[in-house]
Amino acid sequence: MIIQTLERQNPFTTKDGSTIRSILDRTNAPVEKQSLAEAAVPAGGATQRHYHKLSEEFYFILEGRGRMEINRESREVVPGDAILIPAGAWHTIAATEPLRFLCCCAPPYAHQDTYFE
Repeated sequence: MIIQTLERQNPFTTKDGSTIRSILDRTNAPVEKQSLAEAAVPAGGATQRHYHKLSEEFYFILEGRGRMEINRESREVVPGDAILIPAGAWHTIAATEPLRFLCCCAPPYAHQDTYFE
């Protein structure tokens, strides 16, 4: 049985500029098909617009408010919102208030699967 505690995970900055703490991924468990992380973006901050060739992502907003943009379509996001980001979709999230959200990737997140304009 593998159980990881969020508070024991060290934060790091992803290639797109968000700060994440891996909850379960290839770095801390025998994960094969998905990853789960907590991400944070400070008020006024945003991730760099990017896409993943392989990974489909889900974001689940826990705290804060922001604007999610996927393929140039933009909508406000608030706690309780679940967002589907298909593989290959250009996306960014901007925080109007400090944002904290869960990010699930399948296959697991990898820096080398992050591409920019």
